[in-house]
Amino acid sequence: MPQVGEIWEGYKATEFVIMIDGTESPGVTKVTGLNEGMYDTVEQPDGGGFRIHKISSSKVKFDTLVIERRVDGSPEDQRWQDWWRSTFYLSENRSLGSRVRKSGQIIKRDNGVPVLAFMFFDGWIKSSKFTDLEAGSDGFLTQTIEIEHEGLERIPAA
Repeated sequence: MPQVGEIWEGYKATEFVIMIDGTESPGVTKVTGLNEGMYDTVEQPDGGGFRIHKISSSKVKFDTLVIERRVDGSPEDQRWQDWWRSTFYLSENRSLGSRVRKSGQIIKRDNGVPVLAFMFFDGWIKSSKFTDLEAGSDGFLTQTIEIEHEGLERIPAA
């Protein structure tokens, strides 16, 4: 508990890890889309008037998780590629998509100690793309992975 007059310093947005299937995914440099959910809103006009009432539609939506990671030739590259391939049956002639769904966690650490975590449920890879290849550039080859999911929940850090 904070003491009277004590100042709490906010967490920096660095030092985090993503875990999928209980395995840390090294090389992740950015995660966006940490949205705990939002309700759709239905606008209901007032008959004969100019007023519009906003009503909850009871449909909950979640932002797409966007993961940026460095491509480094490690086994992690193969794990992401395997999930991508299994999600979309790239080796088979089917059009069903999103076959393999996985749950995972994004764990925020502060000085090595977990302080906050988000759990996503039943995620599947929506897209996988890479940075442009450019001669003379000193940038890293980065993969951007978009994950659709069935929900994101803030959970106690373990």
